[in-house]
Amino acid sequence: MDTTSSPGTTPHPAPRIGVFPAFQAHDARAEIRFLCDVLGFVETLVVPGEGETVAHAQLDWPGGGAVMLGTHKPAGEYQREPGTLGAYLVIDDAGLDALVERARRSGARIVQPLRAPAHGGRDVTIASPEGNLWSIGTYPGEPAATTS
Repeated sequence: MDTTSSPGTTPHPAPRIGVFPAFQAHDARAEIRFLCDVLGFVETLVVPGEGETVAHAQLDWPGGGAVMLGTHKPAGEYQREPGTLGAYLVIDDAGLDALVERARRSGARIVQPLRAPAHGGRDVTIASPEGNLWSIGTYPGEPAATTS
C-alpha cells in the first residue's frame, strides 16, 4: 500500500482518487483468479461471504485504480447482472505483449486481437470467464482540459 508521511510522523495511507467499476460474478473466486493471473490485477482485499461466495473484493490495477466485485446477488440492493462490464485498462508496450501471451496460454477468449487503432496506441480485448470485456491498451487517453 502506498503511504505518505512527513519526518517524525506516522505513515498513513495515501489518498486514493479515481473511478472504481463495481460488478458481480456468478463465480467471483474464478473471476478474481482470472483477473489476477491473466490480466495482472493485484488482489488487495477479499471478504468471504457464505460458503464459497465473495461478499466484497478489491483488485488493484498496477497502473492505478481498482475494481470491486462480489458474488451475484439477484435480490441485492446493488444488483449487477454478471458479464455486462466493459472496461479499458492502460498498460505499457512490454506489459501488453506479456499480457496477450498470458491470455493465449490460458485459453482466454480474445474478442478483438491485438491491433493499432486510429486514435493511437495498441490494444486487445479479452473476455473474462463471466463474459466481461476487458480492453487493455497503451493509449493513455487525452490530457484533461485545463480551466483558467
